[in-house]
Amino acid sequence: MSSLLVPPALRPWVAGVDVATADHSVAVDLPDHASTLLLRRDRRELVALGPRTRASYHLGAAGHSCVRVRLRPGRALALFGRRPGELTDRALPLDALPGLDLDRLATDPTGALTAALADRPPPSGQLDVAARLLADATPVAAVAARLRLGERRLRALFTEATGLSPKRFARIDRLRAVLAAEAGRWSEIAVAAGYYDQSHLTAEFRHFMGVPPAAFTAGRRPAADRCVP
Repeated sequence: MSSLLVPPALRPWVAGVDVATADHSVAVDLPDHASTLLLRRDRRELVALGPRTRASYHLGAAGHSCVRVRLRPGRALALFGRRPGELTDRALPLDALPGLDLDRLATDPTGALTAALADRPPPSGQLDVAARLLADATPVAAVAARLRLGERRLRALFTEATGLSPKRFARIDRLRAVLAAEAGRWSEIAVAAGYYDQSHLTAEFRHFMGVPPAAFTAGRRPAADRCVP
């Protein structure tokens, strides 16, 4: 998988753009609080992927290639026309997106996205502030106070915009921080990521990934499903 540089014009909408090609190895789709736009390059098929609350393991046919566009929190409704809650742990085929050239998306992903999103008004930054605070382990009550919202109102707005409650969003973000961490002692990684202790990390890791962290890093992972061609 190769990651592309996201130009400044796309950053209000896009968190990351990757191009991946299957090679008969097992691919892991990590839990993710973001929604994703996926293009299967060989068929020019678009798919909207909602937030994933569990890891999935699959074996793709060699040579199949796709472009993955990971969106910033709260952008799915404006882009897909579907509420993220309808897409959580689901994939929805899309006929097309207004202004998006699929042929160009396959060969020049960032250029195609920039052209398609250039005239769209940037989304509100309030959700970005909430997401950043939650990722920094700020309690929900403190996030609500920072945004001058009641906790119930924050939960409703956040869940409507992302498809996840603030607490689940934060749990997934913390797990992703662990997965991105450099190798080290699990007890130290747990503390750095904001877990109470190593046993808390292990329980959360097993919940989201299906196996404890030591088994995952050793390659002892759940059986992979074969991707539908």
